[in-house]
Amino acid sequence: MTLRFYDTASAEVRNFVPIVEGKASLYYCGATVQGMPHVGHIRSAIAFDQLTRWLVHRGLRVTVVRNVTDIDDKILAKSEASFAPGFTPEPGEVAEEEWWALAYRYEQEFLKAYDTLGVSRPTYEPRATGHIPEMHALIQQLIDRGHAYPALDDSGDVYFDVRSWSKYGALTRQNIDDMQAAPDVEPQFSNRKKDPRDFALWKGSKEGEPTTASWASPWGAGRPGWHLECSAMVTKYLGTEFDIHGGGLDLRFPHHENELAQSQAAGHPFANFWMHNGMVTYEGEKMSKSIGNTVSPAEMLQLASPRVVRYYLGQAHYRSVLDYRPTSLQEAAAAVERIDGFIAKATARFGTGSGSVAGPDGSSADTLRTFAEAMDDDLNVPRALAALHETVRAGNTALAEGDDPAARLALDTVSVMTDVLGLNAVAGTDAGNTKDKAALDVLVQAQLEARAAARAEKNWAASDAIRDTLTAAGILVEDGPDGATWSLKRD
Repeated sequence: MTLRFYDTASAEVRNFVPIVEGKASLYYCGATVQGMPHVGHIRSAIAFDQLTRWLVHRGLRVTVVRNVTDIDDKILAKSEASFAPGFTPEPGEVAEEEWWALAYRYEQEFLKAYDTLGVSRPTYEPRATGHIPEMHALIQQLIDRGHAYPALDDSGDVYFDVRSWSKYGALTRQNIDDMQAAPDVEPQFSNRKKDPRDFALWKGSKEGEPTTASWASPWGAGRPGWHLECSAMVTKYLGTEFDIHGGGLDLRFPHHENELAQSQAAGHPFANFWMHNGMVTYEGEKMSKSIGNTVSPAEMLQLASPRVVRYYLGQAHYRSVLDYRPTSLQEAAAAVERIDGFIAKATARFGTGSGSVAGPDGSSADTLRTFAEAMDDDLNVPRALAALHETVRAGNTALAEGDDPAARLALDTVSVMTDVLGLNAVAGTDAGNTKDKAALDVLVQAQLEARAAARAEKNWAASDAIRDTLTAAGILVEDGPDGATWSLKRD
């Protein structure tokens, strides 16, 4: 089946044909490092990690660029607030923290969250502050082509002229006259712009702002506008035309609309596909700190293992809304336990999955074909997960019936599927310390050997006593044709 993805710009599912045969280029919006990562950030990263893993599985060499916005109005405001007299830091905050220190500290928090949940590191992760010359060059291109202008006063701002670009609004299919004013200038300074919808490419320095947050430019000292940053960074590393631009649905307007307009106005074809992931809600309602219905990745990781949190955040179709409920992580844990239970039993018999999915007659698992068809069809993870769980059920049946070839094929197939979904990337974080687990296995195996000896002597009372002792300790024992296996009981 041909790879097909939904393109936001054309509002249709289209065949994916890489610009360069055998390669794929992906840019997706990373963090604006003004605070701790929220669940929407991590859901987006997992969605595009799944996309990357699938493209690699399909044999493409993938270049991934994920930016860090490390200069922004909100970053400066948080830093300024930390110097205010009487400032009392809340958990995660620091008093008298320079904006660049604050940004770097939160950048590390994002990296920690990504790593914990098995999000692969991108090929490159550029920071906005490292690409000021590229931004100056792009602004000058737009001025030269008649699509940008210095502010109508001496503020040092530079704006994109939205009415100079006839395609403005194409990504979100909006009429320019129905759009609100760009919120990058206080109302008293609206006379700086030709049109209130014009958006800032460069922001002149304001009185009271730190000098470290300002760079020299042909239009005066200042800093870049948010939208300009991404256009400059993506074209530097992926070129003026690349395969996929991704991000959360909330970035579609104004951020991605403005990115597209300024890039194409500069003469760049820009992204061939625009892919946007859906939002995360709380029991059907938009998450909001003001009404107290938020849940953070850190809070989720206090309730469940990284493997379970990864499963939950990656289980829905990337374009759909993912709804969080108090039972969500319990349901995800049960699903992961079914997968891991089969893997544990099959691994005890055969060793780890080989990564090959060819049966003894050379055939591959039917469920892997179903899985692949689902992933090819606009990254349909729910259908792919259904194929994964069907393989687990078939594998358990094969183990119970002593059908070793079928069970081994199921193990290999499950290994491929979980690797594509990124579940293997966090597999090692769930069981705790590896040495502790190995030590526990030695102790339990000794008990199982004693139980086997008692059963061989038909000493059923001793056999049952050993099993009861293990059960009381939270260890489940399963008898099979090749002897007993054990696993930890989950609440």
